Amino acid sequence: MRVLGIDPGLTRCGLGVVDGSVGRPLRLVAVDVVRTDPGLPVAQRLCRIEAAIEEWLDIHRPDAVAVERVFSQHNVRTVMGTAQASGIALVAAARRGLPVALHTPSEVKAAVSGSGRADKAQVGAMVTRLLRLDEPPRPADAADALALAICHIWRGSAQARIDAALAAASPQAPPPTIGSRT
Repeated sequence: MRVLGIDPGLTRCGLGVVDGSVGRPLRLVAVDVVRTDPGLPVAQRLCRIEAAIEEWLDIHRPDAVAVERVFSQHNVRTVMGTAQASGIALVAAARRGLPVALHTPSEVKAAVSGSGRADKAQVGAMVTRLLRLDEPPRPADAADALALAICHIWRGSAQARIDAALAAASPQAPPPTIGSRT
């Protein structure tokens, strides 16, 4: 499975592609950080992020996309930019019919380090070890994008099987018709 991990951000958006499967060695395909100038209008910055994500989807052709779930922060301005960049990533993947998963920061940290409270240095060190790299990817946004891809490879396929089993086991209700009460 090839997964594109996206650590959304308006100033720095981490992109990382990892090949692998549960129980098999992981392989780094590519990693980078898209940077946008804070002096530009937000719409132009989002266009730059969207163009980069589209290019990565074209070049790397992932089987799935894993995006960090936006969580509440004290700085509303920061969370808004993160949410906007996240929305761009979700739309780009959905346009191509790719499965998209949202993973929380603590879920990603737990998947790669064993602790949902790991700090950035611990996540970077584990990404380095798991991908057999010479040094941690820099900046932290790059390591975080790779950690998202790793988390999805290890946890996402299991979750997809659970979701499919639950969908198959539950009876499907017929769609409502016009004028019916539901």
